[in-house]
Parts: sequence; C-alpha cells; structure tokens
Amino acid sequence: MNRRLVNLIVILIIFALAVWIDLPNNPGIKIGSFEKKLETVLGLDLRGGMQVILSVPPEIAVTQQNLQDAATILENRSNALGVSEVVFQTAGERIIVGEFPGATDAEEVINPIRQVGQLEFVDTGNTPLPPGTEILTDFGLPEPVTQPTEEDGKIRYHTILTGKDLKSVGVVRGQLNEYEVAIEFNPEAGKIFEEWTTQNVGKYLTIVLDKKVISSPVIEQPIKDGQGVIRGGFTAESANSLAVQLRYGSLPIPLNIEQIRVIGPTLGQDSLEKSLIAGLIGFAIVMLFMAIYYRVPGFVADLSLIFYALLTFAIFKAIPVTLTLPGIAGFLLSTGSALDANILIFERLKEELRNGRTIRQAIDLGWRRAWPSIRDSNIAALITSGILFWFGSAFGASFVKGFALTLALGVVVSLFTALFVTRTLLGLFLESIKEPEKRPELFGI
Repeated sequence: MNRRLVNLIVILIIFALAVWIDLPNNPGIKIGSFEKKLETVLGLDLRGGMQVILSVPPEIAVTQQNLQDAATILENRSNALGVSEVVFQTAGERIIVGEFPGATDAEEVINPIRQVGQLEFVDTGNTPLPPGTEILTDFGLPEPVTQPTEEDGKIRYHTILTGKDLKSVGVVRGQLNEYEVAIEFNPEAGKIFEEWTTQNVGKYLTIVLDKKVISSPVIEQPIKDGQGVIRGGFTAESANSLAVQLRYGSLPIPLNIEQIRVIGPTLGQDSLEKSLIAGLIGFAIVMLFMAIYYRVPGFVADLSLIFYALLTFAIFKAIPVTLTLPGIAGFLLSTGSALDANILIFERLKEELRNGRTIRQAIDLGWRRAWPSIRDSNIAALITSGILFWFGSAFGASFVKGFALTLALGVVVSLFTALFVTRTLLGLFLESIKEPEKRPELFGI
C-alpha cells in the first residue's frame, strides 16, 4: 500500500505537469538565460505555408552525400534565422524540397540561405576594394597566385584562409555601436593568420563572400590571437544572416529555385478540426466500451487513457514535435497500443479470479503473464515505426516521418501508462473495496 501511495504521488505530479504544459496559453519556461517555449507546432498541411523545390544545375556533378549535406546546412540556416520548424528533404538525385510552415514571403526566406556561402580572406596587397566588387581568387586552383593577374576583366588574388578555418562566429556591437561579425580561427589557421598579418602590416585584407567583397580593412597591427571582426555597414538582419551562413558552413553545391508553392491554411484547418472530432468520438466510444465491459478495471483504464493523452500531447509540445495530419493519425493509432495492453492484463486478471485467486494474487499474476505479449507487440510497433522513419528520411517523405515519430512516442507512453499508471490505480481502487473477490460483477465476470 505504501508503495502504491508513492506511485500515486508520482502519477499526480506527472499529471499536473502535463496539464500545465498542455495549457493553450502556456508561458513556457524561463530560468536565467535558458528559455523554452511550449507551443503546439503545426506542420505545413495544417498550418499552411510554403513549399520550395530546389535543384542542382545540370552541369554540376553531385553525389547523394553532397545533396544531403546541402539539405542539412539549409535546414540549420533556416531555423537559425528564426524560421521555425523548417524541414529540408532530398528527393531523387538532384532535388531538395523545403517546407516552411507559416511562411508568407518565400524570397525573403530563401535569399539568405540559397547562397553558396564561401567566405575567403584574400590578400589584395596595397589595393582596397569597395564592397560589392566581384573578384576572382585562386581558391580551388591547383597552383596559388603569387601576383594579382587579370582575367576577363577581373583580377585574381590569393586566398589566405577560408570560412572552413573558422572556429566560432557571432554578432557583436562595435565601438560606434555598429553591427559587426566577430570571428575566431581554429589554432592552426590562427597561426597562419598571425604570420600573414605580421608580414603585411599597412596592407589590405579583403573579406570576400561568394566572390563579392564585403569589406577591405587595412592591417593596422599583427593579429596574434586568431580573432577579428568583419565590418561592412551591417544591419542587425544582414549581420545575423552572414553569421548564420558562416556558422553552418558553405553549401557543397549551388542550387536553383525551381518552384515555390503556397499552401493555404484553410484546408489544413478544416482537416485538423475533422481529425480532432473523429479522435474525440473514437476516444468516447472506446472509453464507454471499456467501462461497460470491464467495469472497475475498465474505468481505471479510462483514467489511464486520459493520462496517456495528456502526457503524450505534453511531450509533443515539449520536444517539440511538428504535428501533421499523418502525425495526428499516428498518435490516434497509438491509443490502440494503450488499450491493447490493458485488455491483455484485464483478461488475465479475470482468468485468475475465476481460478479462485485473491485480488492481490490476480493482479500480480495478470501483469506477469500478460507482459510477454505486451512486450512483443510494443517492440514490433517500435520496429515498424523505426522502418517507417528511415523510409521517410531516405526518400524525403516528411509526412511518413511524422507518422512514425508520433506512433513511436505514443507506444512508449502507452506502455508506461499500462504498466505503471493502470496498475497503481487499479490496486488502490480494489484496496478500497471490501472483499472484492466476492463481487465478480465489478470485473465484468
């Protein structure tokens, strides 16, 4: 009894926390510098937004690894720019599909992230270059350029270091309160930078992004700590955009925008409302059946099912999981696992009571003998979810991934509620009933 009371306290604490997280206007968590929003995240099909299809130019050789790396970098850049829940998936051999839930201006989102983002620190000697000037560099050439040479009206210069040599990037305010991008090189590159700046005091170090000059500062003194700033008349947005590009690396391949498709939220909202109504009706029918057929255990299972739904939704908000229509279907389907475990246990419980066991014996034996079936069915469901998630990742089917993820989370939570919550509540209910063995009607026998 004492153990069950302790379990009940744990259940009530988890229940209260889940209810708090599930509140529609939850303020989130803020402890010092740590801040966590607790919002329901809706996917593209429910919230509306934009879908963008990017392709690799036909003349560019590409591998699947290049394509996947580009998709990962684009996703990191997009979410770092504040466009939340953006997903980039590869599709086929040369296509990347980007999904922007809630977005309304595709160009504003795409422009900062579709750049190759190749940063170079170029030696331009005694020649300062104005921002925006296009130049050529020897980066990627078999032999470095020892002297600036003119090619097709442009000057080719020597690249000292590139963005790949950076250790960290951030946005700071300068002495005049202007926005600057602070950079720090890794130790090896820092030594190269120190040696070059020592030998070239009074000359110009030109900072180039995608072959266009950002700024061309003069080297006033040797830089010995591998740290510096990039100045270029930045606004807060442009400085942050550049920092994000540098922080998450350069794209291994150039990309073209093939199609931008706007998905309105009206159909998504209608689908969401109908799905929720269908789910509530299904929940009500199942709960009614459990209460009528299994009586007291069925009523306890209904309480556990409510606990399961609240806890699962709280986990979705806390991670957060982007809910799509298939994702909601996976969540509703996982309720079958929650009830399946309870039904197996209750049927074993009834068998033990028919065989003359006491309530305590029947509960212990029922759980013990039903466990192998519960374990195997849940493992099978998790393996299936894993296969579906892999399939969705490999073929760019994000909706399949959403279905698999919500199904797997639901299965795990359902197992917890069946083995911990239902068992604890049922034990407490039956402890409060006098001689329950003599009242078989309480168990639907």
